[in-house]
Amino acid sequence: MPLGKRAAAEFIGTFWLIFGGCGSAVLSAAFPNLGIGFLGVALAFGLTVLTMAFAIGHISGCHLNPAVSVGLVVGKRFPASELWAYVLAQVAGGIAGAAVLYVIASGKAGFDVAGGFASNGYGAHSPGEYSLVACLVAEVVLTFMFLMIILGATDRRAPQGFAPIAIGLGLTLIHLIGIPVTNLSVNPARSTGPALFVGGWAVEQLWLFWLAPLLGAAIAGLVYPAVAGEPEPKSRK
Repeated sequence: MPLGKRAAAEFIGTFWLIFGGCGSAVLSAAFPNLGIGFLGVALAFGLTVLTMAFAIGHISGCHLNPAVSVGLVVGKRFPASELWAYVLAQVAGGIAGAAVLYVIASGKAGFDVAGGFASNGYGAHSPGEYSLVACLVAEVVLTFMFLMIILGATDRRAPQGFAPIAIGLGLTLIHLIGIPVTNLSVNPARSTGPALFVGGWAVEQLWLFWLAPLLGAAIAGLVYPAVAGEPEPKSRK
């Protein structure tokens, strides 16, 4: 599959991740009397990855996340020469998803991005007012575990055909853990889109939500092969 088509698939998939996941947080999480809350938002993020894994996994691998692409490069599952195209497509998709969400959300009287617009933050801008160190550790560890799930579920020795389910549920679980801490990123593209519309503090704190996910993913890319070892060669018939 040509790189351009794979990058286009990554753009669409990341658009859906941000529009669906952040959209659930902005539009539905606290809707009067029928709000979906943290559980609903976590499930929405998981469902975006699950649906896109089935829709575009066979085209691009469905990374939807610069940290995932970096982890796969470190784990020798993805060529470093193609990393730039994936990251650009993912960030562009994240910005586009946030832009469409902004157009919809701003159609309601009283809407104000000062409410956060699902941006990630630490300190005073953490939902639970967690410290910078706590947020850094949470993002590194949760991204590490997410990549371990991805690397394990897509290992050819793993049960075949179930990877999208494991990955989607894994993303749901880490959102249930991390939303109160940072609004949960584990994905620089997811963080960048909303931050650009909020501006100010959200952009100033964006560095953490690039550094921590990339670091956690890179560590997983080193640890998984060390733990799992090399797959045995396919038997010849």
